[in-house]
Amino acid sequence: MSRIYWVFSIFILFVACKEDIQISEDVLNIPVEVRVERFEQQFYKSSSSELNGLKKEFPFMFPTAVNDSVWIQKAKNEDELFLFEETQKKYTDLNDFKNQLGLLFKHVKYDFSEFKEPEIITYISNLDYGYKIVDADSLLFVSLDMYLGANHEVYQDFPKYLTQNYTKERMIVDVANEFLKRYYRKLKSRTFLDRMINEAKFVYALDVYLPLESDANKIGYTHEKINWAMQNEGDIWKYFIEKELLYSNDATLNSRFIDVAPFSKFYLESDNDSPGQIGVWMGWQIIRSYMNNDDVTLQKLMSTSPETIFRKSKYKPKR
Repeated sequence: MSRIYWVFSIFILFVACKEDIQISEDVLNIPVEVRVERFEQQFYKSSSSELNGLKKEFPFMFPTAVNDSVWIQKAKNEDELFLFEETQKKYTDLNDFKNQLGLLFKHVKYDFSEFKEPEIITYISNLDYGYKIVDADSLLFVSLDMYLGANHEVYQDFPKYLTQNYTKERMIVDVANEFLKRYYRKLKSRTFLDRMINEAKFVYALDVYLPLESDANKIGYTHEKINWAMQNEGDIWKYFIEKELLYSNDATLNSRFIDVAPFSKFYLESDNDSPGQIGVWMGWQIIRSYMNNDDVTLQKLMSTSPETIFRKSKYKPKR
C-alpha cells in the first residue's frame, strides 16, 4: 500500500505567525507522520478483475460474509458513482487536510505520548451521516461524501442546521472530536450548569488542539449565529439567572439549550435567530474565563468539577 508522508513544522510555524497565533515550539517539534489512502479512488475506478487485489490491500473494507457480486454491483451503482464524482471534484487533493492533521497529531501526541498516528482511509459512505468519521485506533475513516458543502444538492432532504457542518472546513473538527472521545470521558451532570460546562470542555479542547480554526467552526455555528451569540451574551446570561436555571435539574433544559438543534428555546420571538446549543456556548465562555484566571493543563481542566470552574472563573458576560 502506497503511503504519503508529510513534514509540517515549517509550514505550521509560518501559518501560526501569519495568523498571529502562538503555538509552542515543544508542540511544533514533535515528529509526526500523516498517511492517507484514498480507498474510494481505487474502488470506484477498479474493474471486477481487480477486486481480489483490493481485498488483499484493504481487508478491513470487505467483510468476509459479503459475496463478491455485492462489491461489483456497488462499484457500478449510479448513485454512489455520482457521489464519487462529486467528491473528486471537491477533493482533487487533500493537502490542506493533511496539513491540519499534522498539527492536530502534534497536539494530541504532546498530551498523550502513547498516541500513534492512525492511517487515514477516505471512502464513500453513501451519505451515512452516522459514520462521517470512524476512529478505529490504527485506522481512521473519513467519509468524503459527507463534506461536499452545506448547500450541495445531495443534502436537500437533510435539515439545514445539520448540513451547515457538512463542509470541508468541518472535517478536521470532526476528526479532533473523535480523538477527544477516545481520551476523555464526560463527567456526570446533575444540574444545568454541570451540563453546560461539561459539554463545553470538549469545545474548549478544540481551542487547544485546533488553534487555527475559527470559533464558529469549532462549535459548528454559522458566522451569523455566532455573531448573534456574542452580541446577546449578556442577555442570555441574564435570562439564565432570572429564570433560576443554573442549578436546575430539569431535563427539558437539555433539548432547549444543550442538544444540537436549529435554534435554542427561550420561548421568545427572537428564538429563530439564536443558534442551538447556546448553553454549551455559554459554558465555553465560562471555561475561557476560568483558564484566564487559572491556566491549568487540558487534562486537569477535563477532570475539574463544573462548580469549581464556575466559581474560579469570575465570569462576567459581555454586555
